[in-house]
Amino acid sequence: MLSKLVESAQTRWRAVSGARLVPLVHAGARFERGILIDQPQEVAA
Repeated sequence: MLSKLVESAQTRWRAVSGARLVPLVHAGARFERGILIDQPQEVAA
């Protein structure tokens, strides 16, 4: 049963088209409608 679910999911997977953006997303960068939103740097108190 699990193998059927995995096979079904694989048909809908697609490659990441912006592989260079993956590190930004992993670091917590925000995007709105595909545009990187600049966030102010947090100042340590």
